[in-house]
Amino acid sequence: MTKVQLEKAMTPEDLTRLFVERSNAGDADGVAALYEEEAVMAYPPGAFTVGRTAIRNLWAQVLEHSPRFAPEPPLPTLVSGDLALTSTPPRDGAGARAQVVRRQADGSWLRVLDQPEFVRPTYS
Repeated sequence: MTKVQLEKAMTPEDLTRLFVERSNAGDADGVAALYEEEAVMAYPPGAFTVGRTAIRNLWAQVLEHSPRFAPEPPLPTLVSGDLALTSTPPRDGAGARAQVVRRQADGSWLRVLDQPEFVRPTYS
């Protein structure tokens, strides 16, 4: 049995597209492959998930429920050398999503920090 070679994110913006494709396919391993080994994700709300294995396990649980993700148009990416900040406004208008990504030795990009939900603050 041969292992399927996953498409690599060759631009920071590719990561969001690949996340949607792999999540909608129920591919927790493929989603986890978008993260560096020691990546940190601020999810579930109020907690952190640290490391690719923990991120894979979290996504396996989430994807068991077959959620559907729609592509979200990216906001302008900020790039400084091998680091970039990517973000998207959620379609539901509730805050934003942001990721810090790093260029790898082969030129591809992986997520280092992932804040999948920013809740818009309410002011009195």
